[in-house]
Amino acid sequence: MNFAASAGVPFETPATRARLLAKTADVHALNPEIETGPLTLKAGDEAVIRVHAAAVNPSDVKAAMGLMPYAVFPRTPGRDFAGTVVAGPFDLIGKEVFGSSGDLGIRRDGSHGTHVIVPREGLVTKPAGMGFAEAAGIGVPFVTAIEGFRRAGLPAAGDVVVIMGVNGKVGQAATQIATWRGGRVIGVVRRPEDYAGHSVSPVEIVDASSEDVAERVMALTGGRGASIVFNTVGDPYFAAAHRSLAKLGRQILIAAINPVVDFNIFEFYRGRHSYHGIDTLALSCAETGNVLRELLPGFESGALKPFAVTPGAQFALDRIADAYRAVMSSSRDRVFIMPETAQ
Repeated sequence: MNFAASAGVPFETPATRARLLAKTADVHALNPEIETGPLTLKAGDEAVIRVHAAAVNPSDVKAAMGLMPYAVFPRTPGRDFAGTVVAGPFDLIGKEVFGSSGDLGIRRDGSHGTHVIVPREGLVTKPAGMGFAEAAGIGVPFVTAIEGFRRAGLPAAGDVVVIMGVNGKVGQAATQIATWRGGRVIGVVRRPEDYAGHSVSPVEIVDASSEDVAERVMALTGGRGASIVFNTVGDPYFAAAHRSLAKLGRQILIAAINPVVDFNIFEFYRGRHSYHGIDTLALSCAETGNVLRELLPGFESGALKPFAVTPGAQFALDRIADAYRAVMSSSRDRVFIMPETAQ
């Protein structure tokens, strides 16, 4: 098995990676080049991971389309990964790991290829009973969810947590974490549907297409409102989230369609509310690794579960453009690149 314990040592096995030479504004024109060449470790604490599965996130595709001003080109996209360490510090060789990062695939080469270089602090040991694709799918959604709660205050027993966009991947991750910690979750959907994910307690549903969200939340809570509103959508739900908050309530925001909203300052300070903006692109590999390690007990106990891996949402590396388009068409499945799959 190949290994290198010091910086500047080429990784002998060729690595095949998707490469974006420049941004493109049209998702239908995205067509990354598939290149093969050696990798070189640049620091003694780096490791080369043979990628068995890599998830595709909306942020991966948006960066490719030039919507992330700090994305550098040329580069290999991909923030989430799971695989086996094949080079780097001797004690890591052969370890099955997974991870994610705010800089992978954005400011440094990422995971959409057969191999990726990651600092050892960003590597998290994969639970033995979890598949590689399941582990690769944890990354961005669960890191975003737990980071939001860490910043706003983790839910506790008796807390009411309203999750706007509950059936999105971050919404499902937030639901899992909130119910794991004893919170009562009220999920908001935009059309008639049940909650689609895992939870350790029932999830009440508010259908925004037929109900006034804030009024319904107040009715369900006896007029008290929500301790936390996790707004995964942004401005379309901002006013409803604002009106759903209890005294001392917190709203978490992770996204926006339009950047400007009406803001009632009087209600804000009278309610003693707080707002928390979360951008996981600011987290390094090491910081993200620490966040994921905090979640491991939940996955190991079964209180948290990885997203389902469906055959139709797995793409070989030479079909990476199809995978990106599936994500941007709002696929409900977690989409994966499977670099070792021949197409």
